[in-house]
Amino acid sequence: MRKIILIMLAIGLTFAPINTFAFPPEFAGGVNNEYEYEEIVFITGKPIKFTGTAKITEKDKADTKTVSYKINLTPTENSGKDKLTRNITYVTEYDDHSDRGQTIGQTRVNSYSETIELDGNKFTLKDYQFSKSDVIDNRPASDFYSGNVTGRKVYDINKKGRTVEGEVIIDISGSNAGYENFWGATETQTIDFIYNVNWELPGNKTGDEDENKTTPSRSWQGMVKSQVSDSMTKTLKYSNNEANFSSFNGGYICITSSEIVSKYDYDLPYMDEDRISDDKREKGSKYLSKEMVPKIERLIVPKFRDLGGHWAESYINKLYSLDVFDEVPTFFIPDAPMVREEFTKAVMRASDIRPAQEPVKRSSRRNREPEISPFADVSVEDDNYEYIKSGVEKGIIQGISGDRFAPRDYLTRAQAITVIIRALGFENKAPTPGYITSFSDDRSIPSWARDSIYMGQEIGLVQGDQLNRINPNDELTRAEASAMLVRFLEFLEKDLQKDYRENIILFN
Repeated sequence: MRKIILIMLAIGLTFAPINTFAFPPEFAGGVNNEYEYEEIVFITGKPIKFTGTAKITEKDKADTKTVSYKINLTPTENSGKDKLTRNITYVTEYDDHSDRGQTIGQTRVNSYSETIELDGNKFTLKDYQFSKSDVIDNRPASDFYSGNVTGRKVYDINKKGRTVEGEVIIDISGSNAGYENFWGATETQTIDFIYNVNWELPGNKTGDEDENKTTPSRSWQGMVKSQVSDSMTKTLKYSNNEANFSSFNGGYICITSSEIVSKYDYDLPYMDEDRISDDKREKGSKYLSKEMVPKIERLIVPKFRDLGGHWAESYINKLYSLDVFDEVPTFFIPDAPMVREEFTKAVMRASDIRPAQEPVKRSSRRNREPEISPFADVSVEDDNYEYIKSGVEKGIIQGISGDRFAPRDYLTRAQAITVIIRALGFENKAPTPGYITSFSDDRSIPSWARDSIYMGQEIGLVQGDQLNRINPNDELTRAEASAMLVRFLEFLEKDLQKDYRENIILFN
């Protein structure tokens, strides 16, 4: 099912306390929390910090999403009349390619108005051309997307009637990359702004001989690069029960945090009062950041009696608290082999976690043909049928033959790694066939699992034993499966954010 992840804020809210999805506001490198919005303005040739409010409204209709920004700002060192007012509406149209698991988004500007008043001068936006296109790869574990931005803003300077003192042209180009899953969402934008300012000030007349005299030109050229990253992450923290006489010792808390950081790198002419020198440049960086107030949520408390002191106890308890496991008995049996249907269910739940979720509901069978299972050994009445069906439809797991799934067969390490890597969609990122892995038992790796095992090692999901063996054909215990699933969730929580935020900003 298509997921729209680029623009997701509730209608009429001014920065809801927790953004379900993370994306930077507007396209100016600004940052926000629940109370305030900030951005750096360079239109006068100097970096000036503005703060104020930003209200975002969105409307969703069929495959079209409309998002409007109403921004009112003043400089942090306000002289009294200086201000920025911006009202812009963007429209995104989505083209769903469900047969390929992808969606294309095209964004354009629908309406705009903007004025900036600084130091007695007024800059009025008279034209705004904008185009943005994204491709979204919808994977079971996470949606990944990237896009490109191009545009141009043209401002009049001190327009009075039909006369203007000058013009500011800002050429815009850049890109964005992001992901969204239960554990987090991050989008990072890198946008270049090229400034071309043509500004001739009228002279002060002192006589007929000075009729055509003008002050020195305030025309200039400059460049600004903004890198802004908005992230939402969820982490688990264990909280002890401080009461001695209680039926449980403690449990996990899910903490949702949101932070947006921004960096501006600028290369501008040196300005001394009204004199501008292109021989001497002003270069530097400005940083902004805002954090939301965290949201906390208590999770179900596990009460297994056979986990005390077991090496996988914390892994199993985490997964139970998140409802990845939903065993009712008081014994988990961690060293028993994991079976195919249990692991399929766990991966599907881990990819789309809903704490305390209700059982999967089948659609009403009234007025429709009875559903037929694709596998002779999996009944449509089976409690895990919907998970198996979804896993097969999404291409993360297959039957052992045309009509058999073998739900109760034991799972091997190679099978488990393959399922998780397919859930991420990373199997196609392996090298051209013919390569060998670094594991000492490389020859034991089945050909169908080689790409997944290679990528599993690349992203830190798996590693060899003391003899550097991956042991691909060994059966996976429930404890080992739990450790692998927790590492999978940690990758969704931490590794993706680092790659989409720190790595992009630090190395660009």
